[in-house]
Amino acid sequence: MTVSGATEESQNGEPALRRAIFLDRDGVINRNEVRDGRPHGPQSVEDFVILPGVGAAVAALRAAGYLVIVATNQPRVPPETLAAMHAKMRRFVPVDDIRICPHAETDNCACRKPKPGLLLEAARAHGISLAQSWMVGDRWRDVEAGKAAGCRTVFIDHGYTNEPRPRDPDLVARSLLEAVPYLLGR
Repeated sequence: MTVSGATEESQNGEPALRRAIFLDRDGVINRNEVRDGRPHGPQSVEDFVILPGVGAAVAALRAAGYLVIVATNQPRVPPETLAAMHAKMRRFVPVDDIRICPHAETDNCACRKPKPGLLLEAARAHGISLAQSWMVGDRWRDVEAGKAAGCRTVFIDHGYTNEPRPRDPDLVARSLLEAVPYLLGR
C-alpha cells in the first residue's frame, strides 16, 4: 500500500526518513478473548471488536506526523475473513498500512514476530527510520520484534497470567490511548 503525501527532505537534500508507530492488532486495536490466562484473537468478523479510544489514539498519532502501521501474526484466520476484519478496522481506525504474517511458528519465516521482518519490510516500503519509531504490543513477541528492528517499545499490559512478560519495554501502559501522551512526548 502506498501512503499519500510528500516526504520532507533532510538538510542534505535526500528524502527524510519518516517516523512510525507499529501496532500489533489483537489486544492493541481490537479485543482479545482471554482463556486460561492467554490471549486469543478473534476468528470471525462478528467477534472483531475495536477497543475503546483506539480510533482517537491513532488519529492523534497521525496528526503528530507518525505513520501508523499494523504488524500482525495471523496464521489461523482465512484470508477472506482477515480482509473483512481489516475493512471493518479501517472504517474506525485510520491506519496507513497493514502488514500480515500468515505463517505458523513452525514455518520459521522472517516475518513472524518476534522476528522483525514485518517492521523491516514496512520500513523499506515507506522510508521509515526505525530508531525514531515505536512498536506497541500486548505480548512479549511484539516487544522483541520491536527491539530486534531497532524501535522503542510499548507493552500494553492486560495482565495475562499464563503468558511470558516482555523484557525491558520502554513503556508499560494499560491501553494504546493511555500510551499516546508519552509517545507524543507530553
